[in-house]
Amino acid sequence: MKRYSAFAIAREAMRQHSGWTRAWGSPAPKAKYDVIIIGAGGHGLATAYYLGKNFGITNVAVLEKGWLGGGNTGRNTTIIRSNYLQDPSAAIYEKSRSLYETMSQDLNYNVMFSPRGVIMLAQTHHEVRGYQRTAHANALQGVKTEFISPQRVKELVPIMNIDGPRYPVLGGLWQARGGTARHDAVAWGYARACSDMGMDIIQQCEVTNILTEDGKVTGVETSKGKILCDKLGGVVAGHSGALAEMAGFRLPIESVALQALVSEPIKPCMDVVVMANTVHGYMSQSDKGEMVIGGGTDGYNNYTQRGSFHHIEETVRALIETFPMISRLKMLRQWGGIVDVTGDRSPILSKTPVEGMFMNCGWGTGGFKAIPGSGWAMAELMAKGQSPLTEEFSMNRFRAGKFIDESVAAGVAH
Repeated sequence: MKRYSAFAIAREAMRQHSGWTRAWGSPAPKAKYDVIIIGAGGHGLATAYYLGKNFGITNVAVLEKGWLGGGNTGRNTTIIRSNYLQDPSAAIYEKSRSLYETMSQDLNYNVMFSPRGVIMLAQTHHEVRGYQRTAHANALQGVKTEFISPQRVKELVPIMNIDGPRYPVLGGLWQARGGTARHDAVAWGYARACSDMGMDIIQQCEVTNILTEDGKVTGVETSKGKILCDKLGGVVAGHSGALAEMAGFRLPIESVALQALVSEPIKPCMDVVVMANTVHGYMSQSDKGEMVIGGGTDGYNNYTQRGSFHHIEETVRALIETFPMISRLKMLRQWGGIVDVTGDRSPILSKTPVEGMFMNCGWGTGGFKAIPGSGWAMAELMAKGQSPLTEEFSMNRFRAGKFIDESVAAGVAH
């Protein structure tokens, strides 16, 4: 793999950029692998990367029915934070946030991580109490957050109207080291590193069946033929339920669409991420100047990956009171992604009833922020059979009633 650097750019400029090679390969599948990961999104690629980096397992195939990063990884609004209420959640999200800080150096690929800070607005007295509780929990967990005053919120975001008649700003939960990253770059960086370790990333390869023998996974049937493996990881977000059904078990999840939109680009006016969970709206400004806007999930189960008029109306109407300036902006584009949501708004990283098969799903609307931590934990679970980061996220917690309730800290649930 050619190492990226300022010197490499200068060298290639001198020879009309003729020396660049493909960032990752496009091989034909082998007959058998030690590990197959289904899903070449951020979580799947991160799992493969840490299998190789942390455990030396490189005979790995990552199968993708579409194109690399074409699912939720390329459709999210890039928020990164770790200020969750419950200890297991804070542990895996803080691990993830810390890995984001060094990801560009680790992968030799600029993922454009921007620790610009995240504010979760408190616009009701109930939210004030909830966020103060979360701030205290974060202090015990070693996660740096604080509850700030309305005046401090206004200092951080001058364009905000904190005196709205319906939903005035009463404070906010502020995480200064939260922020954003370039979603496509995260997938591309992991893919490039995995390919360099000798792993096969196979696109346009749809899994049509899970092969088992005596209760143990043996491989998969795909649109490119049968591929055998010793271990199988399912990391397919909104299609997790369909994948589990192929293997003969059910998951306690539901799939819904989450929509987002961006405005026309404007001059820099907001350098933090703001989430207004009472009205189900959140916003940040991209490096290109677009206002990136999102809201709550659709109110019904579906697999739609496009936008709808009612979402524009509901989300923008909710935000205009707090950000009056956006009423004058034009929408540039809109899209949707398919998210898988559990009853307690926490993920599943777990062994399954099929020996040798593991599932990583249920991240709901907060999957992007968890990509490196999820991959780190899932790789450890697959390599060693257990991980302290995944212990509480077993699918069996729903049978035992040991929920990890993040319906408050997860907000909408971002």
